[in-house]
Amino acid sequence: MRVMEQGKAKAIIYAFLAAVFYAVNVPASKILLRNVGPTTMAALLYLGAGIGIGILSLVSRKGRAGSERLSKKDFPFVIGMIVLDIAAPVFLMLGISYSSSASASLLGNFEIVATTVIALFVFKEAVSARLWTAIALITLSSIMLSFEGRDSFSFSYGSLFVLAAAVCWGFENNCTRKISSKSTYEIVVLKGIFSGLGSLVIALIRREAIPGLIYIAAALILGFVSYGLSIFLYVRAQNILGAAKTSAYYAAAPFVGAFLSFVFLKEELSWMYAAALAVMIAGSVLVVADTLIRYHAHMHQHSFIHTHDGSTHTHTVTHSHEHNHYITDGNHGHHHSGKSLEKLPGAIHS
Repeated sequence: MRVMEQGKAKAIIYAFLAAVFYAVNVPASKILLRNVGPTTMAALLYLGAGIGIGILSLVSRKGRAGSERLSKKDFPFVIGMIVLDIAAPVFLMLGISYSSSASASLLGNFEIVATTVIALFVFKEAVSARLWTAIALITLSSIMLSFEGRDSFSFSYGSLFVLAAAVCWGFENNCTRKISSKSTYEIVVLKGIFSGLGSLVIALIRREAIPGLIYIAAALILGFVSYGLSIFLYVRAQNILGAAKTSAYYAAAPFVGAFLSFVFLKEELSWMYAAALAVMIAGSVLVVADTLIRYHAHMHQHSFIHTHDGSTHTHTVTHSHEHNHYITDGNHGHHHSGKSLEKLPGAIHS
């Protein structure tokens, strides 16, 4: 059981680190977008992730011979992951062009809810009442962080596009979850290279200007850190926690991004940030509580009816033993301690 607890704790750390690495993208991209088109920027970030993790896999023994490689039966999820990663940014760009950035940011937080609902109803992932409460708190905190006034949210056709982007990412998170037990290196390389090439084609169709080499290099490096390392850790966390929980932990990214913008870009932190952070921490505590295994020890009485072959009699043996009972992620099981409190003659207990 201790191994299982350590695995869960490590996955929680992975999820939070994934959020931190992704948050670096916010202030850095604001600077680079002055000289790089938005679609080109998305393409370079994905390509940086794929190329960077690809190089990392070549120098890492685990990259070459670690987890099981992807197989033919995984291809539908791989293709779905790539297509959805290309479609979501397109929907988001359309949404931003038809609605305010504040509205788009607010609606983008629907991704957490979409991921959880899809995980529950489509992929049959267990979602507890405690996790639903945590997700509600985290979503509320994200809305508080995004809200800039009474007029910052307005529903429009642009809002529908933003919601479509959130749903795409919700499905993409769950597609990635289905293959998260396979080679993380392979998943991130495929995701980065092909999603990046898809975004690059869209950038060319949009006739965005090709940026200078220094900006291309900077965007690729940023992509390796904020997308590559982030996705890598996100997939590792998903393999243990599932899509719903990992998505909830990932909600820390906007808060880290806002703080980094405060430090490096001198943007102000409002009282709303502090209030939203408190709500987000409360939600995160609930997610951690829901993630860790709960144990309790209790007693069971077992009755065995034993009939001897060819004999004319039957006897019943009753005994009790102590064991650990654990419940996690909607499943339960028993781990026998090996300590028998009572062992009557004729009873066989192992």
